[in-house]
Amino acid sequence: MKKVQKLVLLLMVVSVSLLSFGNVSVNAREKIQINYWHVNADTQGGQTVNELVKKFNESQDEIEVVATFNPDMYKGLMQNLQASVAAGNTPDMVQIGWQFVDYFSENFQYNIPQDIIDQYDSENKTFLQDNFLPNVTDLALNKDGVQVGIPYSISNPVLYINKDLLREAGLDENGPKTWEEVQEFAKAIKEKTGKYGFYLQQPADNWATQALLESNGAKFIEEGKAAFASDAGIKAYQLWADMVLKDETALNLPWDQGVQSFITGEVGMLYTTIAQRRNVQSNAKFDVATIGSPAWEGQEIHIPAGGAMLVMTSQDDAKKEATWKFMKFLYENENVLAWTDGTGYVPSTSTVTESEEMKKFLEENPMMQAALDQMDKVNKWASFPGQAGLEAEQLLLDMRDAILTGKQEVKEALTSTQDKINNLLGN
Repeated sequence: MKKVQKLVLLLMVVSVSLLSFGNVSVNAREKIQINYWHVNADTQGGQTVNELVKKFNESQDEIEVVATFNPDMYKGLMQNLQASVAAGNTPDMVQIGWQFVDYFSENFQYNIPQDIIDQYDSENKTFLQDNFLPNVTDLALNKDGVQVGIPYSISNPVLYINKDLLREAGLDENGPKTWEEVQEFAKAIKEKTGKYGFYLQQPADNWATQALLESNGAKFIEEGKAAFASDAGIKAYQLWADMVLKDETALNLPWDQGVQSFITGEVGMLYTTIAQRRNVQSNAKFDVATIGSPAWEGQEIHIPAGGAMLVMTSQDDAKKEATWKFMKFLYENENVLAWTDGTGYVPSTSTVTESEEMKKFLEENPMMQAALDQMDKVNKWASFPGQAGLEAEQLLLDMRDAILTGKQEVKEALTSTQDKINNLLGN
């Protein structure tokens, strides 16, 4: 009798265990996994991405977001996306840089934000209007006026200055106002301190280069054609090339190495995105400040908006709804503030920009002010359309390398590259 009772008890334990295991399996199957592709290295928001993803995953038990970092910034992500989609694996949400708005929308499937909101979040039909200024949402419009995504990362280029080095060189500690002065400041820094004077960011894109040229009156794209090889464009690029090759006052290094050289005090001025604010502010051991993007003598400043939009690429209905829930979470005020704090990007939502929390943040982080003050000078990052998008970007990178290593003269390089891009565009 006792043996029978033990057998019955054992069977009951096994049954309960199997039921529990079965429930865990069911729950695991029911949890929707979202793949989020981003371009944020640890020095530019990667840690904050991970913190926000963790926060969202722990806030509910229906959705699990997996974040995937793509190196080489937006160009690298586009190349990886191309290969992944070709293999039948499409992520659910991606960061698309402003220079690829047209290229992306013409070559990949995506979900128009308002359509997703209408379908899955009808109580918030005016989400875009309620949270963004019209000129901000317009950044995510393609050339046909279609809203491809929602603005998330917004930046512009600023000049970081090592005020200690400027003072040591006998210069105005408030920094230069024009590009001509940048060149003179760099010479003085090199002569008086032995340190390099200047570094202009060199990632796998031409964003800062566009600011340099267009602030001198040049245009990267005009009437659908590459147009940067104008007299104004050649003059602007020549100044940079002269600083690297002739004056030997500017560094020619990959982006991460150039930024690190500034942080360690080996270079006096750094021209890069405000999104590096947290990295510089946290690690520089000298008197550091940011000032607005330099002008050219007699010209007005024109700088491209940096950063990216978030685009929903889910093809599965359940994942579309889950992706929208995660995306909306990222735009909650406290999460936008966390993103701004962890990077340096200008807040994309008007609800945060106008908040008391943002005013307090600016008091504690004055290096942000230079970027905010010049937002009215921001225009679109040049976006080459059609199949030519990626190839045009690569041609511009090859041109930059040829110029800064002395392999090609500025005028020859700009003219030949402009012709190659226009041939790609069918012009």
